[in-house]
Amino acid sequence: MHLKLFPSKARMLRFAPIMRTALLIAVASLLCTCARQPSLLEEVKTLGELRVVTRNSPITYYIGPAGPDGPDYELARSFAEQLGVKLKLIEADRFGDLLTEVRLGRAHIAAAGLTVTPERARLVDFGPAYQEVSQHLVYRRGGKRPRTIADLAGKRIEVVANSSYVESLLAARREVPGLNWIENPSADAGELLNRVENGEADYTIVDSNIFSVFQRFHPELLVAFDFSTSDSLAWAFQRRSEHSLIDAAGAHLAGMRASGDLAHLMDRYYGHRESFDYAGTRKFIRDYKSMLPQYRALFEAAGKRADIDWRLIAAVGYQESHWNPVAESPKGALGMMMLTADTAVLMNVEDRSDAVQSITAGSKYLWRMRKRIARLAPGIAEPDLTWMALAAYNMGYGHLLDARRIARLNGGNPDRWVDIKRALPLLMERRWYEQTRWGYARGHETRVYVRNIRNYYDILVWLTEGRDAWRQPEPGDAAPVKAAGTGPAPAAAVINRS
Repeated sequence: MHLKLFPSKARMLRFAPIMRTALLIAVASLLCTCARQPSLLEEVKTLGELRVVTRNSPITYYIGPAGPDGPDYELARSFAEQLGVKLKLIEADRFGDLLTEVRLGRAHIAAAGLTVTPERARLVDFGPAYQEVSQHLVYRRGGKRPRTIADLAGKRIEVVANSSYVESLLAARREVPGLNWIENPSADAGELLNRVENGEADYTIVDSNIFSVFQRFHPELLVAFDFSTSDSLAWAFQRRSEHSLIDAAGAHLAGMRASGDLAHLMDRYYGHRESFDYAGTRKFIRDYKSMLPQYRALFEAAGKRADIDWRLIAAVGYQESHWNPVAESPKGALGMMMLTADTAVLMNVEDRSDAVQSITAGSKYLWRMRKRIARLAPGIAEPDLTWMALAAYNMGYGHLLDARRIARLNGGNPDRWVDIKRALPLLMERRWYEQTRWGYARGHETRVYVRNIRNYYDILVWLTEGRDAWRQPEPGDAAPVKAAGTGPAPAAAVINRS
């Protein structure tokens, strides 16, 4: 049998054009592959840094006593670490500069509590939401509360320029043609809230998370109604045909949700602001002016000796006794820091009603609780370690161990305050405290105790430092690159890191 190993010449000529075309396509494909543009994620990794534009704010980024801090900063830092690159911050002076930096490619991400809106979505791409907020219309206590958008006609409304609030007002104007407002290009939400409190503006609009932070510093401000009830906060990215960096950020955020890291982060900044006591806040501010001056030096000295922010010790003292050196509890605790007789013996206190002895012993005891917990669980980070030390100060070290056990049994992380906080009330339920060593405890009271101290501490930082509480970076700080300007932000660190 004769085998034809090669086609005839006629057949080869017939298929030659097809073969040439196929060859050209193959070469073109090869050339395209060689010249392929790297993805944005590849660019970031090759560059070795993630460039993030942000603003100085309590709900985004600020420099606290322990260094850079803030929700968006923490999210960006953890994302950069996951990518294996450095985090480079670019600080925008004006809110409108955030999207500009991303659109021009000078920043990879805009992370500054940005609300996802249809108008912005035409300019940039957004990643998945990491927080849900509402838009509050804010007015001053004592003024007439507006009930509807129609009540705003002819009033002085001032909002941050280029913010999502402008879009909300534009939409509202369709219903109320007489609605007008001022867009302030240089002020942030905190400054506008201050203007409303001082009567320089009738109303402003801020996100609910922002209001929860500032309400402690401006107790005269109230929410009239919500312009929106469910807005998503997300990072903004440059519009591109490929979404490698967005996908990587989404995967990172999903991982943080699954691990509980995101809930832990939000609790750190917002967990103690779940309720607001107007009368209590007003009284605290009055007592700060009238009572604290005579004891401030004692708190400062105790803070230096124990390596604790003196304002935290003062906050504990206020929660315990309202800075009354001879206060006494129904259970026999006595003095400024409400020392029990047993604790007084342990700390070598001769006179519990002596303010010097009480403050010194209370600060040492808090320091001792912190060290004891740190030895037990070295993985506990600040500020969670401090919150647990406060809980132990209030309810006893043994009951804190029980709360840690319950948190673990519930599938939580005993090294995180957000999970301990959920476990504390369960110490009052038989089915739970019967599984513990120390038994029943009024865990709900301890939860409120820590929450109140955190609030008092925040207010003290604000009162003692004012706008400097959101201080500018100093030499040696991990400061961002300045795109424009800087605003204020409150300090957050409590016990100095050793």
